Amino acid sequence: MSKKDFIALADAIREYNATPENVHMPFDAYQLEHLADFCQSQNSRFMRDRWLGYIAGTNGKNGGKVAA
Repeated sequence: MSKKDFIALADAIREYNATPENVHMPFDAYQLEHLADFCQSQNSRFMRDRWLGYIAGTNGKNGGKVAA
C-alpha cells in the first residue's frame, strides 16, 4: 500500500466516525491499532503515529499540526 492508500483509508475512517448515525459505534482504539498493524505489515515505511494522529484529528495528512 502507498501513502495515498493510507490517507484514503484514514479519510474513510474519519468520515465514518463523524457520521451522526455511527456516533455510538465509532472505530475504537483497539480496532485502529489492529488496522495500524496491518498497514505496517504492508509497508515498512508506514508512519503509525502520524496515521493514528490524523484519524484522531491531532495532525494533518502529512503529520503537521492542525491549524487552530
